[in-house]
Amino acid sequence: MNIGKILPVDGYTVDLQGNLPVDYTKSLTHLYQPLLGMKAVMLYQTLLHEIDFQEEVPIQTHHTLMNYLNISLVEMYEERLKLEGIGLLRTFEEVTTEQTVFHYILQNPFSPSDFFRDAMLSQLLYHHVGKDKYTLLKSRFIGKQDQPSGRNITASFGDVFETIHSELTVMQNVNRIPENTGPQLDSVDFSWVEQILKSRMIPYKRVLTTENKRIINQMMHLYGLAEYEVEKCILWALTDENRLDIEEFKEACHDIFKTSRREAAVQLAAKVPEQPQVESTTPKQPMSKEEQLIQQLETISPKQLLEDLSSGNYASEQDLKVIREIMTTQGLPSPVMNVLIHYVLLQTNMKLSKAYLEKIASHWSRANLKTAREAMMFAKKEKERYRMSIEKKQQNYTNYKKQGSKTEVVPDWFKERKKKTTESNTETTVDLEREREEIASLLQQYSNSSKK
Repeated sequence: MNIGKILPVDGYTVDLQGNLPVDYTKSLTHLYQPLLGMKAVMLYQTLLHEIDFQEEVPIQTHHTLMNYLNISLVEMYEERLKLEGIGLLRTFEEVTTEQTVFHYILQNPFSPSDFFRDAMLSQLLYHHVGKDKYTLLKSRFIGKQDQPSGRNITASFGDVFETIHSELTVMQNVNRIPENTGPQLDSVDFSWVEQILKSRMIPYKRVLTTENKRIINQMMHLYGLAEYEVEKCILWALTDENRLDIEEFKEACHDIFKTSRREAAVQLAAKVPEQPQVESTTPKQPMSKEEQLIQQLETISPKQLLEDLSSGNYASEQDLKVIREIMTTQGLPSPVMNVLIHYVLLQTNMKLSKAYLEKIASHWSRANLKTAREAMMFAKKEKERYRMSIEKKQQNYTNYKKQGSKTEVVPDWFKERKKKTTESNTETTVDLEREREEIASLLQQYSNSSKK
């Protein structure tokens, strides 16, 4: 049975990148094990000690490793993924005509001090073991470093030495956490944060340092925060000198998480893989234009939507400010906000009306809409309900008119109003057709701008 593209007969090799920290066993046992579990740590240590046998037996099979650890192939694959996800293992697959070989490159675990300096891992440990145990571990491994009295007059590297590169910055961050270690996260576009800070006359370069960007990215992934929620946390954690207080920022992220997701727990859990869809023998129906539009509104940001609808031009700061305020006050997710923007632009001849946006947003917020599809269906139902209400009023008036005398004299002004009503119904049909054409036009416009 092929589990995750691994067979028992597939070979493997092991290598270690760099040198292990002196107290790596303490990190694995007390810091990583609560997050990953015993089996993942056992797999790491087994692979680590397998390096000593590489010269005698360069390639071993996974069947040997299964017997060694007394676990199934499924378990081995799952534990391997945990090590990869946390940043302790990199895997390379080499397929030849004779055999498939997996090359496992072990990554150094953080030393205890570096582990607690990593915002994401330390927060995860806190949520896994609880406040008391976390405080005990941190005090045991870090301890309290008493600050000497007096003024720090230690000379820096640049004060003492000179090199051929006067702008040398290599030694400025000696105490930074080593890069390429820890969980590998998807990168985040920080242009939206820059615009927010610029609009408030805050020096964004002072706030968005390389280290701060890394921590902001980690907190976004850890707590699953939206952009507008991160914006609130950043502004909350700024000091009087317009610098980001990291501890305040982490607490703000945690507070927002607790407020908006009360029943959720921040703990590592294996992702449930999506079940592959069984391909039908019948021809697959192409997606309708509306389905394509919904799919795009689910995935892009409101900023990107505005820029795409304006042929790639930058979205105005005024429009972005209006959208941020509405998302913050009403708590609308990005996909729902996208549908709202799209809907309002259709109704107002491509003009973004703040009053109209706020009116609909408050209604949609009470409806607790979460996805673009829900918002689209809700908007259609509301429009249909309004149309039926108008038709019912017209029908009631028609029935009332029929109850009158056959010889009743109908004034000219009533005939004129009836004529206008008929024309209005015709215009409604035309409007629906025009709306379909506008949707197709907007979809085509978005598709063309995405290809640029």
